[in-house]
Amino acid sequence: MRRFSDKHSFQTLSEINVTPLLDLAFVLLIIFIITTPLMDKSTGIVLPSSKAAADAVNPALVQTISLSKDAVVALNSQPVSLDQLASLLSDKHAIQPEIAVVVRSHRELPVQKLVDVLDAIRRAGITKVGVVTNPENE
Repeated sequence: MRRFSDKHSFQTLSEINVTPLLDLAFVLLIIFIITTPLMDKSTGIVLPSSKAAADAVNPALVQTISLSKDAVVALNSQPVSLDQLASLLSDKHAIQPEIAVVVRSHRELPVQKLVDVLDAIRRAGITKVGVVTNPENE
């Protein structure tokens, strides 16, 4: 605390001078305003490139398997049994090894039916398998 004289009597200054404190707060605020957009751009991700990613799946070679609510299996809109599904897919896989399969299952279907279809796909030797889902509505 600083003392100042008031005509030969000393009094203690009991107030804090907030001007330097406000100057410091405004300088820090300006620094944060300037540097925040720069920090966002510095964390950008550059993805690696791959020659195999460009031709990962040919859309003409994608086979669609549908499972309805009453557990009817259909390959490209043609109803088939699980044994027929495995044999048809293995025949198609023998002709074109890069074949891919997309499974569309009904929401209320028991999981065991979906697992049976995935087993038939695996028996056919197909490794590129996807399951179609819808995003949840919030």
